[in-house]
Amino acid sequence: MDETFSVNLKEVKHDLILGIVECNKRGLIQSAKWLSELNHGLSDVQANFTGKSFENLHNGIAEEEYDNYVLAKSYFDMREYDRSAYFTSSCSSPVPKFLHIYATYQSKEKKRLDNMSDNSIVNSNSHVKDFSELLTSLRTDHGQRKLDGYCLYLYGVILKKLDLNQMAVQIFVEAIAAAPTMWGAWLELAPLVTDKNMLQNLNLPNHWMKQIFVGYTNIELFLNDEGIKIFENLQLAGFGKCIFIPTQLAIAYSNKRDVDKSIEIFQHLHEVDPFRLDNLDSYSNLLFVKDMKTEMAHLAHKAVDINKYSSETCCVVGNYYSIRADHHKAVVYFQRALKLNPRYLSAWTLMGHEFMEMKNTNAAIQSYRQAVEVNRRDFRAWYGLGQAYEILKMPFYSLHYYKAAQQLRPYDSRMLVALGETYEKLDKPANALKCYQKAYNVGDIEGVALYNLARLYEKQDEIDKAIPALLRFCSDEKTVADKSSLCHAYMTLGNFYEKNEQFDKASHFAYKCLEHEETKREAEALLKTIANKRSLKAAAAAARSGSAATGKAKISEIDLEEVEMDESNVSRMVDLVFTQDDISVFTQDELQLEQAAELENSSLSIIMEDGSNE
Repeated sequence: MDETFSVNLKEVKHDLILGIVECNKRGLIQSAKWLSELNHGLSDVQANFTGKSFENLHNGIAEEEYDNYVLAKSYFDMREYDRSAYFTSSCSSPVPKFLHIYATYQSKEKKRLDNMSDNSIVNSNSHVKDFSELLTSLRTDHGQRKLDGYCLYLYGVILKKLDLNQMAVQIFVEAIAAAPTMWGAWLELAPLVTDKNMLQNLNLPNHWMKQIFVGYTNIELFLNDEGIKIFENLQLAGFGKCIFIPTQLAIAYSNKRDVDKSIEIFQHLHEVDPFRLDNLDSYSNLLFVKDMKTEMAHLAHKAVDINKYSSETCCVVGNYYSIRADHHKAVVYFQRALKLNPRYLSAWTLMGHEFMEMKNTNAAIQSYRQAVEVNRRDFRAWYGLGQAYEILKMPFYSLHYYKAAQQLRPYDSRMLVALGETYEKLDKPANALKCYQKAYNVGDIEGVALYNLARLYEKQDEIDKAIPALLRFCSDEKTVADKSSLCHAYMTLGNFYEKNEQFDKASHFAYKCLEHEETKREAEALLKTIANKRSLKAAAAAARSGSAATGKAKISEIDLEEVEMDESNVSRMVDLVFTQDDISVFTQDELQLEQAAELENSSLSIIMEDGSNE
């Protein structure tokens, strides 16, 4: 979106009010709610309305059909969908006709969901027969151009439910062109957009709603920077008080792993609208990541007070039990959320995580598969499937799912490291090296890419390539969580420098290993070897010079061979032989010497072998 984007807010207000009226007439309560929230954010703007402007309250309803419509609408509002459809079955004017189709659809969908067992899959083919008659009727009317924008929206929803996605995209675009304030059509279209090119090539009307849709879809595609830019421009254009805009910014910052910024926005939204449950599950996920148990408890209690039987509330309570490590209760609440809304993505994914914690791999796989059926762009579900099959020792399956996750999050080092480890198991070291190299270059979140890279070079007997990676890995030891990896790195560096007779560096890393119990004995042995070699080297030098006194002067002030290698002597020798300044100098020198190593010059691309090699 152009940074100079501007919009006439009075026209926006006018469009919103008319859109709210039209959605309410048709029972599209979610779209009406969204439009109303946007309208409330523009409460300072005065729309240009005349008395005649509200005549559309009854537009689209034939006078002779009005009584039937009013009765049917009251039944629809009470969720008596069959009765609503019956009393509008003979209506032909746009609004009652839409209500008839919508009531019919809702009736079939409600019965299908009511009949689902707990183990049913989300995307079964049982509903194809249910919607066949409705689909035939809509297709006929579409061919005769009898469908308005709202009926086109319903036609697209049914096509999408039947996995006729290409046709559904065309119909949603038609619906948007006919009724641009119909938010439901934009919302249904977004998951069908597969990439940035497709988004740019959609033939969408040049309407102010397009900017919101493009920003929303960019975030759905994990193009977070583009989405943030659009929504920040919308805020500057006058939409700053519309609660939907900061909500999307919070989600985008969460995707970028800027958790603190995202939490700050959600906390502000909670102050502005304290009884809002929308996106509260995303907020609770962030609190979980930061291990904010107290805040999570307050949020769960607040959600229960607002609406105990909301799917969002159940999800928040599930996260509350999860952060307390009560995984069985967490699963119970995620299951409750899914009974209320079987297509609730967060609940499926989070329940999969809980089953993984409970070591119930089969149940976890089932949950993740349902999440993928609801939204194929949920990288967490693909990644979870990869982990589950890794536990089952099925690396070819893991590779498939990790690849899917990595394609969705190409700059997430966790996906790249998982791919690399899987390629190692499949004996494809070249691909594994590429994965580790790119994981390090895109910003290694877990801090393991360099170690895995060095370890793989070691396995291939390419120790000269492993050393630069190990030096970088050890350069910031405070950030390394896995101390056993750090110990192994120190010992490898110590042994390498000892073989190359760089005894000062070898001693430095050997002393580092003395700090850890698992490598203490090995480090002591290495220090003795270094001391012996130093003595022999000094003696040889003295012999060549022919002067015992000269040779004695060249030997180190401390004869390590004669010192008993206990902990107290070792610590004393560190202070005498090796000052901290010496350590920092040689460490920096070593890093500079290795700048030309293959690690720095390797290709950053992650071009994998084709399927035939897999």
